[in-house]
Amino acid sequence: MQQYWEDFTEGHVATCGRYVVGREEIVAFAREYDPAPIHLDDSAAEATRLGGISASGWHLCCIFMRLAADGFLSNADCLGSPGLDEVRFLKPVHPGTVLSLRRRVLETRSSKSRPELGLVKFRFELIDAGTEVMADLVGTVMFGRRNPGFRLL
Repeated sequence: MQQYWEDFTEGHVATCGRYVVGREEIVAFAREYDPAPIHLDDSAAEATRLGGISASGWHLCCIFMRLAADGFLSNADCLGSPGLDEVRFLKPVHPGTVLSLRRRVLETRSSKSRPELGLVKFRFELIDAGTEVMADLVGTVMFGRRNPGFRLL
């Protein structure tokens, strides 16, 4: 069922997806985009506080996007995003970690200049199987309105 701006209510929490982070994926992403030893070399990574090879934070952002697209954005009248306000990498994500995406609606507002859309501010959390928060992102997504001619005052 297609979701519109009106379907997102402040305080609503939902969890979606299941993504297993693989070692080969961590290394391939790191080779291409973030070639730090903690993402490429087991020995070097084990000698750090991370305790072993771990996914790049930017890799986690990509996983977040995949889970968001599959979990709810592809079934919504999503019109893009003006950006993220916060991105925090809280715990190392090692090979074999299973991630899900939890989202909480922080606020909603209709656009003053474009009545056909509304904005939803979310807190997104990448959580592991034990619901430990591994990464935390706050950002706004624009959605089409079900009744674009109707304006809230």
